[in-house]
Amino acid sequence: MASLQKIREHGVLLLIIVGLAMLAFILGDFITSGSSFFHRADQYVGEIEGEDIHIQDYENAREQLLEVYKIETGRNDLDEDLQSNINNQVWQLMVTQHTLGTQAKAAGMTVTNDELADKCFGEHPHQIIAQRPAFQDQSGQFNRFALIQFLAGLDQAAQNPEQAQQVKQAQTYWMYWENAVRLTWLQEKYVDLMQELVGANKLDAEQNGKAAQTNVNVQYVMQPYYSVPDSTIKISNGEIRDLYQQKKEQYKQEPSRSIKYITFNIVPSELDFVDVKTWIEKLEDEFKTTDDIAGVVNPNSDIIYNGQNYSETTIPAQYKEWAFQKGRKAGDVTEILFENNTYSIARIMQTGYNLPDSVELRGTILAGESELDSLKAEWKQGKFGNADQTQWVTETMLSKEIADKAFEGQKGSVFTVPYGTGVQAIQIVNKAVATPKVKVAILSREVSPSSKTYATLYNNAKQFIVNNQTEDAFITTAEEAEMEIESAYNLQKNTNKVNDLQQSRPIIRWAFKAKEGEVSDVFECGENFVVAVLTEAKDGEYRSINDVQAELRMEILRDKRADILIKKLKEASTLQEAADLASAEIKTAEGVNLNSYRFGDAGMEPAVIGTAVSLNQGELSAPVKGVQGVYVLQSVSKQTTEAEVNVEQEIQQLNMRYAYSLPYQALNLIQEKAEITDNRSNFY
Repeated sequence: MASLQKIREHGVLLLIIVGLAMLAFILGDFITSGSSFFHRADQYVGEIEGEDIHIQDYENAREQLLEVYKIETGRNDLDEDLQSNINNQVWQLMVTQHTLGTQAKAAGMTVTNDELADKCFGEHPHQIIAQRPAFQDQSGQFNRFALIQFLAGLDQAAQNPEQAQQVKQAQTYWMYWENAVRLTWLQEKYVDLMQELVGANKLDAEQNGKAAQTNVNVQYVMQPYYSVPDSTIKISNGEIRDLYQQKKEQYKQEPSRSIKYITFNIVPSELDFVDVKTWIEKLEDEFKTTDDIAGVVNPNSDIIYNGQNYSETTIPAQYKEWAFQKGRKAGDVTEILFENNTYSIARIMQTGYNLPDSVELRGTILAGESELDSLKAEWKQGKFGNADQTQWVTETMLSKEIADKAFEGQKGSVFTVPYGTGVQAIQIVNKAVATPKVKVAILSREVSPSSKTYATLYNNAKQFIVNNQTEDAFITTAEEAEMEIESAYNLQKNTNKVNDLQQSRPIIRWAFKAKEGEVSDVFECGENFVVAVLTEAKDGEYRSINDVQAELRMEILRDKRADILIKKLKEASTLQEAADLASAEIKTAEGVNLNSYRFGDAGMEPAVIGTAVSLNQGELSAPVKGVQGVYVLQSVSKQTTEAEVNVEQEIQQLNMRYAYSLPYQALNLIQEKAEITDNRSNFY
């Protein structure tokens, strides 16, 4: 095994030998316990079912998942959205562990060591294990041999402290996934128990089967609610208050904040462009003539020179045509170019040669060069052992030491590079077709805001705050200056950022400490300075009546419209009279039964469906209050099948229907009833 840093420096091991899981680097002791920097009240990020969640435990789990994600995706560029998602996943995992664990314990349910072993490395391991890239072949299929090899490596005797650390890292990585299997399997067992308890029974099956045995065809008239003008209906404040009290429990809310803000874009000034242009002009002559091109480029340029071989597909686009132009020779230099706020100049260092774009390699680790001859002999006979798998790689995927030998060597040859106290042996298995290459040195610098520009923009934002200390002044001044005023609503304590503003979490923390109408200090959010004003703070357990007044009014309006239409349509003694009264056409809905989800072309109308099935053939219904309007129905035909219900089949179908929603509903209900306090916003 090799440490993560070593593996990154020697790319072939990452891609060929060690495998993704061997790279596991999980910080088991990320934060020193018993830190004197925290007061006791500040040591807990929350409480779940009476148990305090220490910040160290949360941070350990958070860093662990971050590292696992980096390892398994090969990405280190974790943006703030992704990190926020990981933070929430860790918290949700802790909530599930505590709440589900409590319920499972009460039910006498656990995951035994034998069960866990079978799910982790039995004949048919859990999908969590089977889906790990480290235990899959090149086609993405689970490879049991790879799993066995990995597990065997966890117990190997370390030859030195570095290897001991690597073994420990792999053990920790395995424990992460083993614990994930334990929790997931416990959850699956608990859901199975719930399905046994709430699954369909004989009565459910018979009712469901019989519901489909009566089918009706009906004609109907529907008068929509919007046909009654708003002006004809009066709604009192008392009616709104009464309905609010009836529905109050539906309006529970989390504390939230709403803000308005303006941005000062941090962009280069005209002087910044002049400074960079002057800089590159001063270096132009030295760049053209120097024998130490790396000494000139690397301390100054945004693009270092390391002798990279560029192809037509990898060279920066603005230099493609020039670099590969017929007759191009070493020493040729471009004019100074300006593109995408960047000044640059390029020089050909080498041209007129061909190399492949990629090579196929295999590799292994040897104790020393003395083992190389026997290894070559084994490989020549097709005995590859741990180096059985190969990988196609490009030059940029490898360290320069390996890339130079791999791309310039002969197909089938074996070379070595130092690796710890031993060597890494690598075979060039295959090479792509050679294509034209060039070595190009590029002196490049993007124009960015200088410290003077930065200070000027910051001072402008500060001056805006000094001159505008109230919400009214904030908005008036911004509008007069034709600055765009942005709004952000319903920001909650753990909201990660404000709209699309980068690194804007500090604004949310400020908003929960500020008072309505208060203007913030200057926040630096990515490429913007931001100034905000708190426009609304909501801390009540329920949404206020003012917040929901519009939807309450609409519900009362619909009910009153329904009363008017029902009274009107009651006068009809035939369906045609109902159609005339409603100024509507008569429509038909066929094959309606109690299992129907839709009523003809009208959509979901459960009350109308129930009425349709209950009618006798030829019977005219009373007006029915539906979702879209008021209906009058007349049964055209009604057929009832007296066939015996297949109880077993109906139970199976109903249980399949329950299976989609029950796992979520069961766990969600457990967590809804649990006592959970989330204080992460105090720390992050």
